[in-house]
Amino acid sequence: MLYSGQSKTVSSRSLLFTYLTRVNVPNSAILQAASSDALRVATKGLTWLSIIASTSPFIGLFGTVIGILETFSKLSSQSSASLNVVAPAISEALVATAAGICVAIFAYAFHLLLKRKAYELSSLLTSQSEVILSWNKED
Repeated sequence: MLYSGQSKTVSSRSLLFTYLTRVNVPNSAILQAASSDALRVATKGLTWLSIIASTSPFIGLFGTVIGILETFSKLSSQSSASLNVVAPAISEALVATAAGICVAIFAYAFHLLLKRKAYELSSLLTSQSEVILSWNKED
């Protein structure tokens, strides 16, 4: 909980509270440090989500290629190649691509949701910092 606009105090549950208790007069440097720390913690896993979202389709595709190569290698040892033999093996290989795409969709969606929440937190911290700094100008 941050400053709610009802008084000139900051709640002890506020993200800014621990930083403001360290100084006699609030200043932009301490409020910027509080914002930076909060955003660093809030965006901690975004890099991994981004990496997972961008690489999982390629890992799935790699699995598909390996599956198809194994299928062709098995076909070379058989005397006849019919659709009944090839289709199940290739469909198994395509499951890897589907899994990779599924993982990518969820990772990317969560990445965007968390990125938006981090932006909202940043905006909120900035506006709260401006309110707190305006107290000193009024006094």
